[in-house]
Amino acid sequence: MQFEIITIFPGFFAGIFEHGIVRRAQAEGLVGIGVHDLRAFTHDRHRTVDDRPFGGGEGMVLKPEPLAEALNALGVAVKTKCAQNQKQVLRSSQDDTAKSGARVILLSAQGRPFTQAVARELAKVERVVLICGRYEGVDERINELYCDMEISIGDYVLSGGELAAAVVVDTVMRLVPGVLGNEASGEFESFGVADEEISGSQEGVPRSQHGAGGLLDYPHYTRPAEFEGMRAPEVLMNGDHSQIRRWRREQQLRKTLKNRPDLLQGASLSDEDKRLLKMIDSESAG
Repeated sequence: MQFEIITIFPGFFAGIFEHGIVRRAQAEGLVGIGVHDLRAFTHDRHRTVDDRPFGGGEGMVLKPEPLAEALNALGVAVKTKCAQNQKQVLRSSQDDTAKSGARVILLSAQGRPFTQAVARELAKVERVVLICGRYEGVDERINELYCDMEISIGDYVLSGGELAAAVVVDTVMRLVPGVLGNEASGEFESFGVADEEISGSQEGVPRSQHGAGGLLDYPHYTRPAEFEGMRAPEVLMNGDHSQIRRWRREQQLRKTLKNRPDLLQGASLSDEDKRLLKMIDSESAG
C-alpha cells in the first residue's frame, strides 16, 4: 500500500515514520510513504502557496494551482469539470483515480470523523493521497475537483494537517495484511470488527470484545500478579475461558459506559449484554 502526503512542511515527517511498526512495514515493502513539498509546485520567486480569502476574513487560504500541480504529478485526475457557463457539469467517463484504486483525502476540521471503520475502508485501496491543510484551509475547488473524502481526526482545530496525516497513516497501515506480527491484533482491540466479520478460526481465544463490534476494549493485565498492593483479577488466572470471556465482556461494557456511552447506542447488544448493563446501572445508582 502506498501513501502520498502533500505538505508545506515535509521536514515534519523526517522522524515520525522511522520508528516501530511503520518503519518495519516500510523496510519489508508492505507500505510505502511519499512526502511531497507543496512549494516545489510553485513558480514564483517567493514560492507562494497561500493568499487572502475572497470575501475577507482572518488568515490565509492555500491556493489551488500548486495543489492541482502536485496532485497531477501524482497521477490524480480531475474528477469533475465545470463548463464555462458553470451550469453544465461534465463528469469523466473513467475516473483515473478510482480506477487505480486510490483515494484522495483532504484533512480538515470540516471533514467527516475519522473512525476505525473509515480506516478499514481505506486499507482496502492501493494508494491514499493525503492533502495537509494549513492556515484557514484549502481552496474549496480542490476539494470538489480532486478529493474523494474530507476527514477530521477530532472535534478540535490543529495548526495543520500534518499531525492528522500521521494519525491516518498509522491507523490504516496497521490494517494492511502482514504489517502486524499477529494478524488478529487489528481485530481484537477497541473498535474492532464484529465476530461474524472475522475470518479464520480462533479456537480457545476469548473473543468477548467483538460481540457488539466497535466497543472499547477490556482492561489488560500482565506479570507480576501483584503490583503496589493491587492484584490482577483472579478470574484471568484460573484458566476457565468461559469465565474469562464473561468477565472481559462485562469490563468492556463498564468501560464503554463510563468513557464512551455514545457507542452503546449503535451497538448490537445481546440479552446478556443488556442484563449486565442493567446490573452496572443499578450499582451506580446504589
